Amino acid sequence: MSTDGASFPRVRQRLRAHPLAFDTGLAVLVFCCMLAASFTDPHGGPDGGASFGDRVPSTFGIVFMLAGAATLVLRRNRPIEVLGATTAVSLVDLIGDTRPAPVIMGAVIALYTVASRTDRPTTWRLGLVTMTVLTGGAMFFGPNPWYAQENLGVFAWTGMAAAAGDAVRSRRAFVDAIRERAERAERTREEEARRRVAEERLRIARDLHDVVAHHIALVNVQAGVAAHVMDKRPDQAKEALAHVRAASRSALDELRATVGLLRQSGDPEAPTEPVSGLAVLDDLLATFRNAGLPVDVTRPDGGAPLPSAVDLAAYRIIQEALTNVRKHAGQGARAEVSVLRVGRTVEITVLDDGTAPRPDQANPAHPAASAAPVEPVADGGGHGLIGMRERVTALGGALTAAPRYGGGFRVQAILPVSGDRRTGEDERT
Repeated sequence: MSTDGASFPRVRQRLRAHPLAFDTGLAVLVFCCMLAASFTDPHGGPDGGASFGDRVPSTFGIVFMLAGAATLVLRRNRPIEVLGATTAVSLVDLIGDTRPAPVIMGAVIALYTVASRTDRPTTWRLGLVTMTVLTGGAMFFGPNPWYAQENLGVFAWTGMAAAAGDAVRSRRAFVDAIRERAERAERTREEEARRRVAEERLRIARDLHDVVAHHIALVNVQAGVAAHVMDKRPDQAKEALAHVRAASRSALDELRATVGLLRQSGDPEAPTEPVSGLAVLDDLLATFRNAGLPVDVTRPDGGAPLPSAVDLAAYRIIQEALTNVRKHAGQGARAEVSVLRVGRTVEITVLDDGTAPRPDQANPAHPAASAAPVEPVADGGGHGLIGMRERVTALGGALTAAPRYGGGFRVQAILPVSGDRRTGEDERT
């Protein structure tokens, strides 16, 4: 039983793969049925029932049966033409033969094919025309009285063929629609998965950039100081190297937390977010002060907690903005950081009074930094401001990053804390 169930789909697939062979076999089967029915007299039996062998088809009847069956080979490619040909053959047979052969079987199958392969309006029009022509021909020109049951059978068979073909077409369209929706849903799921992966990669890339840019800049400064004072002031060199060690350890910890996002879902101790936030803002500012950048901080909010996404974004914006100050504002620059809660938003502002010299220009500096020249950091339009802007936009906030009048630079981010998200960004110059 399982063998039959498994073989039937294979046979069905082969028939679908070779439609011409199937239609040829169907035409042969229809011709055999016509030929067998032409020997049957429905009322020739001794008790008024059907009898077989009392009727013999004429030569023209066999020719008409052969013609009506042969045209069915083309029913898929030219369904309307095949319907017209079988209807014409059936009508001629009804009019010209006193003992008609069942050529109408070809017209019934042709009408079914038209209904199953065209639209409903075409089925209605051609079906009504076929039913009217064949039923009228049988009633007015056939050998039986107009009220005979055989004439009613012509009407019934043609009507059922049109209805059956329309039902098959509707079911096929329904199945195709379900399959299309399933494929569209699958494509949508794949696109959503790719989008989420791309967003996660972008977020991890931003975090990596912020961590590496900040700590490597500090390590560069302290290493330069240590190299400059190694011979004359070893105590200061040891202090600078201690800051290098602390900055590198902090960088490793943050990198470990960020890269931990790439773990498999079942791996233990896989953090879902980096641990940075405004709660450790003082530690962040201390690293910049140790590197020779004076930083003042103002927090009228008293350190009120923020949503995790906003808290992380605020920390990263301050980190990246101060890193840019240290890299580009000059050695004598000072920075100011303020975190202000205004209604449903929090404003993050980072100001500096640097002159933004060229990397190869000398500029006397902070005492700790002036002990050694700072290695210029090549920056051909990095990703710092782009990363900040992406973070702010993702939260529905606004970002301003522009030079200050009279010198220096100003970075301000307005992040929504609750309520409706606002899209877009404020590009003021």
